[in-house]
Parts: sequence; structure tokens; C-alpha cells
Amino acid sequence: MSDPEGTPKDTKSPTGHGVVQGYLRVLDNSPGVYRMLDAQGRVLYVGKARNLKKRVSNYAKPTGHSARIARMISQTASMMFLTTRTETEALLLEQNLIKQLKPHFNVLLRDDKSFPNILVTDHAFPQIKKHRGAKKEKGAYYGPFASADAVNRTLNQLQKVFLLRNCTNAMFESRTRPCLLYQIKRCAGPCVGKIDEKDYAGLVSDATNFLTGRSTKVQEQLAADMATASADMEFERAAVLRDRIRALTQVQQAQGINPRGVAEADVIALHMEGGQACVQVFFIRANQNWGNRDFYPRTGAGAGPGEVLQAFVGQFYDQKDPPRLILLSDPLDEQDLMAEALSEKAGRKVELAVPLRGEKSELVVNAQRNARESLGRKMAETATQARLLAGVAEAFALDAPPARIEVYDNSHIQGAHAVGAMIVAGPEGFMKSQYRKFNIKGEDLTPGDDFGMMKEVLTRRFKRLLKEDPERQGEHWPDLLLIDGGAGQVSAVHEIMTELGVTDVPMIGVAKGVDRDHGKEEFHRRGDRPFALQRNDPVLYFIQRMRDEAHRFAIGTHRAKRAKAVGATPLDEVPGVGATRKRALLQHFGSAKAVSRAGLEDLKAVDGISATLAETIYGFFHDKG
Repeated sequence: MSDPEGTPKDTKSPTGHGVVQGYLRVLDNSPGVYRMLDAQGRVLYVGKARNLKKRVSNYAKPTGHSARIARMISQTASMMFLTTRTETEALLLEQNLIKQLKPHFNVLLRDDKSFPNILVTDHAFPQIKKHRGAKKEKGAYYGPFASADAVNRTLNQLQKVFLLRNCTNAMFESRTRPCLLYQIKRCAGPCVGKIDEKDYAGLVSDATNFLTGRSTKVQEQLAADMATASADMEFERAAVLRDRIRALTQVQQAQGINPRGVAEADVIALHMEGGQACVQVFFIRANQNWGNRDFYPRTGAGAGPGEVLQAFVGQFYDQKDPPRLILLSDPLDEQDLMAEALSEKAGRKVELAVPLRGEKSELVVNAQRNARESLGRKMAETATQARLLAGVAEAFALDAPPARIEVYDNSHIQGAHAVGAMIVAGPEGFMKSQYRKFNIKGEDLTPGDDFGMMKEVLTRRFKRLLKEDPERQGEHWPDLLLIDGGAGQVSAVHEIMTELGVTDVPMIGVAKGVDRDHGKEEFHRRGDRPFALQRNDPVLYFIQRMRDEAHRFAIGTHRAKRAKAVGATPLDEVPGVGATRKRALLQHFGSAKAVSRAGLEDLKAVDGISATLAETIYGFFHDKG
């Protein structure tokens, strides 16, 4: 890749098609990616071209453009170019840059989290569990599933059917008696020898058969085993097998659509209305429906269905492996090129198709109906949210309805395991991808010093914001801060913000009113007297929901931190002490504290602890001075 040299100047036309015209003399017929920037250097649009010179020459024409493209050209003050070897490479680079730069006139996939999988671990007695993120752990992965709920629901039923353990390896190795899951027939109890390795491997084989689409074979075998057990008058075993067959049927019923003729595909359907778009994605794997998810891409100020779907597909699979078949509701603008790009990325053939009849068409029609219904609900919610934000602006005398409200809260127990939390709300409701948690690090804080904790949280938040976006061009600057507290908290926050040089962000303190009654909240604004809203005011309910959400998020974060700390022992930090030796030490001495006080000879007497390791453990606890 290379940048063409020279930056043409057009003094007669600082923006518009004249500026674009000036670049034609430095361009050749290479494929590549171009960026259009406004007078402030902000990226307006990222595009790709088979022939850069021909594509840019289209923008240089003064007429013949759609309203959207004409607006984009009129704001263009400069352009940047990157040449590539092929158009396919240009397409992949284009989608990557769009996700990074988020240009205003491009279609943008805004919610692009990873999807969970089911992992059957590589172990003598494999664990079955949910996995999200990079596939670094050894084992067999099955997915993706559309949501955590979809994978949790499937795991819950699979445990009933196949009785595979879900405990960690450390817990598995430390058990001395069966856990509750064994008692309620959700685990075969391999940790304490209730099933041998060969029989457990049979359960694992059945589970993997189900997850790879051979569920009929599994059910037939279970039914045959049940009949045999019944004939042999082993009625208790027959009843267990009957319950497993019922659980397996429940899994299939919960999955809904289970196409016989489609083994592996993503079904992607688009519905557009009122300048908004919803894309519905169904995951079909092993002839089973593994859930669906809706997305609401930004439509780039008026892009058509083909461009919206093309951009969605390109960005959706930027960090994900595409399946062998992608079924679409509408043809892409450059469908063959997209198929070539995804095939190159996956290292195998990827087919994109718009089915017109048969089972595949029915899958697309169902997905499109879901997209239409989801967008209708979203538009109704957005209209309600817009009214609430307008009410917030009126209630607190803001210049305009806030596009981003940040709410802060702290959680701790007498200063221990202290965390700060920030939740965000805007035109589309709670923006959970923007939530942030802060582990309180200040060592000089007095336990329970809420002011000190809030200062640390706000300082870290806004120092980073000032560093990353000092010109406030991005979408992460708040229009309103909600603080849990009264006049004292508001004054303290104002002082903190003044020290940071941020004095133009409005802030409101929300304090419990008389008798700390829910519904009698008082609102505090610096320099004004406290005031309240009517008890039946929708804006009051909205603020209560935001405050409660911040409190829920802070409490949840605090509990997770506390649970992690409670489960830890000093033995976890000793080199060479794994789960098995840790269990042996705890069984021998009774507690981690007793281990720390033990003499060298006592440590050597523990089964599995060599003389060398005993010296390591003794040195860990006694050589810290």
C-alpha cells in the first residue's frame, strides 16, 4: 500500500467538487480506498474503488448526485488515498476503516460484540461451559449462539440430558463428595468416581453428536436403551433415560425453527423504515436454530438497502468467521466481490444467496418479519425516549435535550472492595456498551470516603476524555451528569470538574427527599435552591430508573470483586502450588493461615509436597521481610 504524493490546493473552492477535481492529476487506475474529510479534518466518508481515478472523477462532477452524496461532496475539503493490490483487499480495508473512524456518511454497525459459544474442554472428564472471546483454550467449540440467554438455555437442558460437569478444573480436583448438581441429576459425578472415564466419554460423545446435528441418532439410542432397561425390569434406569429424552425434546422445541435442508448458515434480513434500519441475524448450525439477534446500523444519512446490507455484512464478519452459506433478504451492491472477500478471509468458499423459494426462502421471510417487528418496537421506544429527554431538558433548564447522560455511583462495605460505576443513557435508552467500572485505587483514602472515591472516578474519566478527544468532536462527551447526593456532593463534583478545566457540563444532584421516600426526590443544582418534580411526572420515573440502574451496576460490580477476593487464598500465589497440592495442604493443616505458620519439617510431611516445594512454600511465607 502506498500514499500518492502531493496535496492539491484549490483556492477558488475550499470545499466541494472543485476540491475533488484537483486530486485527479495525482491518481492512477489502481484499486484502493479513499477518505473524504471536512475543513476540520474529520472523516466524512470512507469508500473503496476498483479504479481510484474513475471513482473520484464521479465525485468531481457538479451534478447527477443523490441528495446524500451531494451533501457529502459539498462538505469535502480534502481527501486521502491508500492503494491496494486488489479490489478484494480494498473492500476488506474499507470495512475495517469504517469501523475505526465511524464516518458520518457511511453505514455503520454500532453494536458488534462477540458471540458466545459452547466449549467442551480437552480433559479426561471434559467440562461443558459457555465461552466468549478468543478461542485459546483447548477443546471443541460449538456456535456461535445469538446471546448469553440462548447459550445458557441450551447448556441448562444439555446438562439434564448428558450430565456433563460444568465445574472448573480446580473445583473438580478438590471435591471429596458429590455436589448439589449430582443430587438433582444434572451431573454424573465424575469428580468422586460415580462414573468411570469410559462411560463419561460416552456421554461426551452423545453431547457432541447433538451439537453437530446428529440429535435423531442420540434420541434413537436413548429410546433403545430405555426399552432395554424396561425389559430388564431396571425401572429406575428407564425413568432416568425417559427424563433425558424429554429434556432433549425440550431443547429442540426451545430452538423453534430447525431446518432440515440447511446445516450451516447465517440468515441476514433487512427492514428499513423512516430512515432507520433493522438487520435480523439468525444462526443456523448443525440443522438447529441457535438464536437470533437484531442490529440497528446507522444508515449513513440515507443509504439504500443494497448499500446498508453490504456494509453490514462486511463489518459484521470483520472479526468473525463467516459460515459456508449466508442467506440474504436483499442483493448486495457488490455481492460477488463480497463473497470473494469473505472466502479469502475464511480460507474456504463462502456463498452469499438471496433465496426465492423453498425452505431457505422461508427462513429469510421469517427473519425479515422479525426485523420489521423489532424496528417497529424500536421506533416506538425511541419516540418515548425522545419525549423523556425533552422533559429532562425542560425540567433542568438545559439548552437542548441531552444526547448522553452519565450517572455515577459508588459501592463498598466500610471502604473494602470499593468500586465506582458509570452508566449511560441517551436517545436509544440505556447504552450498556458504554458502561464503565472503576476499581478504586487511592491508597490514601479514608475507608468510606465517598467524596474521595467520586473524585478519583471523575478524575480518571475526564482526564482520559480530555486526552482522547480534547476538541469534543466525538460522541463520548456527556451533556448532563447525574450525581447520587445533595448540595454537598454537587459542590464537591463542581470543584473536581473545575480543577480538570471542565466547567460547561451541567450536573444535577439527586437526593432522597423527606423520609428518604422513593418519589420525593429533591434535585440540587449549583447556585439554586433544591426543587422537586411532581410524583406522577414521567421525567421523575426516568431519573429514578437511571439512578437505580447505576446503583444496580455498582452493587453488581462490587459483589463480583468481593466474591473474587473471598475465594482467594495466599496459597494461590505460591509458585508450584496448583489445585491438587493446595487441597492436600488445606486438608492437612485446616486453613491457609495454618499453612503459613507451619514449620519446614511439617510441610515436608504433607503427601505430594516434595522437600524442594516445602522450602518454596516456607520461604514464601517467611522470607518477606
